[in-house]
Amino acid sequence: MVASTGVHHHRSTAKASNKSFKSRKATKGSLKELAKGRVEGLDKNHRRSPHQQLVSKLDRRNQARQKQRLKYQESVKASSLFCGRDGAPRIVALVPLCKNGKAQRAAQKLNECLDLDLDVPEEGLVRLNVERFKQKIEYVLVKRDLITALDACRVADFVVFILSPDLEVDELGELLIRSIENQGISNVLTVVQGLDTIETLKRRQQIISSLKSYISHFFPTIEKIHSLDDRQDCSNILRSLCSINPKGIGWREKRSWMLVEEALWLDGEESVQNEDTIGVVLTGVVRGMGLSADRLVQVGDWGEFQIEKIAASAVGHSKNSQSGEMVVGDDGEEKILLEPTIDQDDLADLALEEVIMAGTNDGPDPETATERKGVLLDDHHYFSDDESHIPPPPKRLPKGTSSYQSAWYLDDVSDSESDLDEPEDQDGDIFMAPPALPQDGVEGLDLANQCEPTEYTPSEAPRSDLFLDPSPEDEAEQLAAFRSRQDEVKDDLEFPDEIELHPGVLARERLTRYRGLKNLRTSHWETEEDRVHEPEEWGRLLRVIDHKKARNRAEREALVGGVQPGARVCVYLRNVPASVKTSYSPSRPLALFSLLRHEHKRAVVNFSITLNSDHSSPIKSKEEILLQCGPRRWTINPLISQPGNTPNNVHKFDRYLHPSRTAIATFMGPLTWGSVPSLFFKRTVIPSDGMGCREGLQLIGTGTSLPPDHSRVIAKRIILTGHPYKIHKKLVTVRYMFFNAEDVNWFKALQLWTKRGRSGYIKESLGTHGYFKATFDGKINPQDSVGVSLYKRVFPRNSRPWRAGLDEA
Repeated sequence: MVASTGVHHHRSTAKASNKSFKSRKATKGSLKELAKGRVEGLDKNHRRSPHQQLVSKLDRRNQARQKQRLKYQESVKASSLFCGRDGAPRIVALVPLCKNGKAQRAAQKLNECLDLDLDVPEEGLVRLNVERFKQKIEYVLVKRDLITALDACRVADFVVFILSPDLEVDELGELLIRSIENQGISNVLTVVQGLDTIETLKRRQQIISSLKSYISHFFPTIEKIHSLDDRQDCSNILRSLCSINPKGIGWREKRSWMLVEEALWLDGEESVQNEDTIGVVLTGVVRGMGLSADRLVQVGDWGEFQIEKIAASAVGHSKNSQSGEMVVGDDGEEKILLEPTIDQDDLADLALEEVIMAGTNDGPDPETATERKGVLLDDHHYFSDDESHIPPPPKRLPKGTSSYQSAWYLDDVSDSESDLDEPEDQDGDIFMAPPALPQDGVEGLDLANQCEPTEYTPSEAPRSDLFLDPSPEDEAEQLAAFRSRQDEVKDDLEFPDEIELHPGVLARERLTRYRGLKNLRTSHWETEEDRVHEPEEWGRLLRVIDHKKARNRAEREALVGGVQPGARVCVYLRNVPASVKTSYSPSRPLALFSLLRHEHKRAVVNFSITLNSDHSSPIKSKEEILLQCGPRRWTINPLISQPGNTPNNVHKFDRYLHPSRTAIATFMGPLTWGSVPSLFFKRTVIPSDGMGCREGLQLIGTGTSLPPDHSRVIAKRIILTGHPYKIHKKLVTVRYMFFNAEDVNWFKALQLWTKRGRSGYIKESLGTHGYFKATFDGKINPQDSVGVSLYKRVFPRNSRPWRAGLDEA
């Protein structure tokens, strides 16, 4: 057999795969299935907006180059303040958080890495020149004091927190770090002092890791904990302080400010003030915006003052001049940079009495209130003895009857009984949707939440029921057993706004100023009735119509003119009280802040306040609180009200602010433009380091300044509750709400409600002890309680400036 001459070929093991970008099934369905429901990634490589489709590659490169150049210009502008021989110093606040932390030792350690031997005090200002980085640094050394630490960190470019390796941050240290964080803070560095006392290296790493975990809870961006015992770490700290541009604080950078380096008191002939006031010259470097002589300035806790003139200081303006000398002009006199004009703000915080409109304080005579026959309801309509406030009963109408046709049917006449609508259910209740919040007059509760049918007590027909007043002894005994609540704070949580009238008190006299509202959020509040109760200065307060426009105008005005930032100046102040000279201490940081236009005028100001969760006790409305907002501090007695916006601008007054809740604090005080973070403190007694106790401050809450609103109505609500004594279908006998027949007739026009969602009206009075019959939209449960809501407007109180040194004296 002849062998085959053909060649045998084996199948190749390396099979060629198709190219991935040449898919045969790139249909819409296959792409949608491939995306697995992801919508963002479908058109990832395509430009989405028409504007992006029109931009070419060259234009995109040009835009990127412009953004890069703009960022570079902003960086140069931010660093130009500190550049050069006449540059401003970088302010560094050293704040110890532990008991063994010392700002003095921290500053000495940082100076040792520069081979500088300077005398460093325990507290105060220390200025040094860092030749290695060609920068100037000014340390602000503070002790473990809350007010001093807040004042130092408020003007600091960098805040350095000092921790301990063997002691934890105590209660005071946590108060410091929380307060400094909430008032606004710039760049933050954290150092540990005394780490070389730990023997093992492993233990040191564990301590640093623990400290980093603690500090990252407040400042998550901190990447490293530096050691002051390491020379290399100290050099890294100084490099960061001298090379990083501080990010600043939002509310601070919109104003002009400076850290006061020296205060000179003008006595005798140099001062043109009277015996109670004195002239002061404050020296420092202007920061933030341009310093204008027409605006008022806030100096620490001294108060607000006018600027007499702004002169140039020698340091930073003349190379041949020495520290402490004034810059003189060609004529040998002091060089004046800026003087006030006729547009200078005055210190008046209220409008003149002549500009008050005539009749603003005119109101109804309180003596005429006794002539009224009923309570005030909504738009000041006083009901008399008629039954006009009671809605008419529903008519029995044929099915399909329109509202127009229903007017032609009489109440007691119908054509047929077979085709009538049945407005009543099988239990005899009229079907009505119960209100969601009965005490506020809001209707619309879900039908699923409607209360179940109740078993009522047997009684005869309402018209034939003979009512007899109980004896006074039985009445007092039953009332005492019914009222058993004692704790006011606990009652405010469980039974908010409820009050209990004494049997001997007349409700119409006790509640003269109270009125009824059909709906707290929508009913119009007429302010004419409240004119007689307004505070004396209410008509003289500042009223801001368009807050956003006025705020933008004031902020834009601060951008133009004034002494430019970086200039070292001497600011002359007028009419400074002589008493502040004794309270001034050079070791404590003092700052000067320029106020925007109108920020010294009083208005009805609002602040949001959130009570800290660790503050166990609630805050009572009108309780004395210390408020810090930006550069100013006040002692206030605020009105606490509910937050949010309502159509009628009426907000309910809260008697207590409970922990972890947010509310609005309202008082009459100086205006603050913008959203400025605020701190709320309360005076408390704390144990001192030695024997005994001392008075301190406790941070109870934080907040933000809100736009002022003169027309914001804060309505104080009270709820009078009664007990359903007898129930006959929809007709109920109620007791313990009033205690005489005259009060029942006076408040007859108000709508009744129950906590389970029923509503009704007073039908008639029974006896002389305040019992009355009421008709409701359905049966009520015997365990339910009947209530009526009454409101009156409350006005905020004045604030007082807080001065630390003077108040302590």
